[in-house]
Amino acid sequence: MIIKQLTVFLENKSGRLSEVTRVLGENGINISALSIADTSEYGLLRLIVSDGAKATELLKKNGFSVNLTDVICLNVKHEPGTLHDAIKTLSDAGIDIEYMYAYAVGDNAAVIMKVSDAKEAIYILTQNNIDLLKSHEIK
Repeated sequence: MIIKQLTVFLENKSGRLSEVTRVLGENGINISALSIADTSEYGLLRLIVSDGAKATELLKKNGFSVNLTDVICLNVKHEPGTLHDAIKTLSDAGIDIEYMYAYAVGDNAAVIMKVSDAKEAIYILTQNNIDLLKSHEIK
């Protein structure tokens, strides 16, 4: 249930995001989820893609700084309170959430999280009947 996420460091200049999406698209790599955060000097592009190893290799060959990170993905009902229940479960277990991003489609929401201990988080969440998506389910 651990998912590999790409983190790409982008200079804050026109065309860098377009270059990433071009490289991935031309090589048949599909983007399932993404998040962009920026500072005045650079941006952090986080991606869940169909082939993380291939995407990492291609982007590095094209001059990008790329890291693979372990994340988890919760599958929660798209209704008030369900995200809180999952977050509280992790908090009560002493697991820190470093960052997260989410998207909702229909009745469910996918919540991608970088946590302090992915294996322990998976154990705690599944013991509390909180559904997690597997890598192939979001790609």
